[in-house]
Amino acid sequence: MLKTVNILNKRAKFEYEFLEKYSAGIVLTGTEIKSIRLGKANIADSFCEFQNNELFMINSHIEEYSYGTSYNHKAKSERKLLLNKKELKSLLKSVQNKGLTIIPLRLFTNEKGLAKLEIALAKGKKLFDKRETIKDRENKISLDRLKKEFK
Repeated sequence: MLKTVNILNKRAKFEYEFLEKYSAGIVLTGTEIKSIRLGKANIADSFCEFQNNELFMINSHIEEYSYGTSYNHKAKSERKLLLNKKELKSLLKSVQNKGLTIIPLRLFTNEKGLAKLEIALAKGKKLFDKRETIKDRENKISLDRLKKEFK
């Protein structure tokens, strides 16, 4: 029985509007996957970028494995993402032509125990869109409160 890991990028939903979502594999070393399985990772400040037609996750933080030796990994480094060629071409075209960005949403382990990253093709929100998001969230909270009172 494997413990599932689910590390979220909560800021992404507030900052960006998602257009398409993809699930990508990650190239990791042994100590990196051990740290992820312990839940010691952070993808809040990370983003994805193309280098030589390959997609990399940049600025992600995976804590060093506490039981690691001198072969331990660096906490912040570029990590290659694994997608189909068709998906990579589509993403590259969207990023270059439309000025969109690729944002990591969720780092998780699947049923086989492999680390996967859910990424989204996203468009940045303007300030008034962010205010509207806050207003909608507060309205929902107050509605839930009222419903709870009348039950």
